[in-house]
Amino acid sequence: MNVVLLIACVGMITGFFILFSLTPMEFTDSFFRSFMSKPRSIKDEINEATKRKKLSFFRREVSEVQSILKITGREQMFPMICAVSLLLFTIGGGIAILLGNFFLVPVLAVGFLFLPFWYVRLTQTHFKKDIAAELETALSIITTAYLRNEDILTAVEENMDYLNPPVLSVFKGFVCRIKLINPDITAGLQDMREQIDNTVFREWCDAMISCQLDRNLKTTLTPIVSKLSDMRVVNGELENMVFEPRKEFITMQILVIGNIPLLYFLNKDWYHTLMHTPLGQIILAICFAAVFISAAFVIRLTQPIEYRR
Repeated sequence: MNVVLLIACVGMITGFFILFSLTPMEFTDSFFRSFMSKPRSIKDEINEATKRKKLSFFRREVSEVQSILKITGREQMFPMICAVSLLLFTIGGGIAILLGNFFLVPVLAVGFLFLPFWYVRLTQTHFKKDIAAELETALSIITTAYLRNEDILTAVEENMDYLNPPVLSVFKGFVCRIKLINPDITAGLQDMREQIDNTVFREWCDAMISCQLDRNLKTTLTPIVSKLSDMRVVNGELENMVFEPRKEFITMQILVIGNIPLLYFLNKDWYHTLMHTPLGQIILAICFAAVFISAAFVIRLTQPIEYRR
């Protein structure tokens, strides 16, 4: 009966989309954007700006994903991520309905809803590591050339062949701006400073701007670049430290979920109690809630360390 009702619900939702000539991408994009930009009082805006009031968990996750996509140049993927998120939301709720566990419906639905956002956060980790590694090489060779000739434009041009994307596009844009648009090097450095979300890179740009006024300050560039090497070493040690706990966490998650079908073969009475009695269904919902909550904390706590001034 639950299967028939679920199929009928899916057919009704599909009919509404066809009737109103609405695509899933348009619906999800407008839904998430309206939710994020809902009207608020001036008091709420002041409290959020002064960080007296924290954003809700959902709004915080969505806003962080939007900023990550903007930093990585993938803003156009946000509607697709929203569509996949709502699709997984319905799949999670549908699985719980098919299992006949209505306590599990909100848990699986909300848990599946956040899976695409957590995936984006994981890709951000690899992106930032790649950016930091490329910046370490680029800033090192450009700084060495600048210490020799005291001309940032020449230093960048000399080493353009040794740079790789996405850092290459930033420095290439800087050279084109100085040569073809505006020869003001300070303004070019300020514009370049905002194109990469890396604290050490921004500090290097600030120091380079200061060097345009006083060339004796060029000795401050090398210690700034060395911070990238220090952070790479620290993150390497951190990765080794969290590898075992992360592996144990994944193992425990597999055991918790894998024990459910295993009970069917070990003891059918226990399986029936877990799957078909109110107390067992509540316990099952609590277990899945613990799985999703712990996964969210693990993803947040295992992010790479970044330098902060």
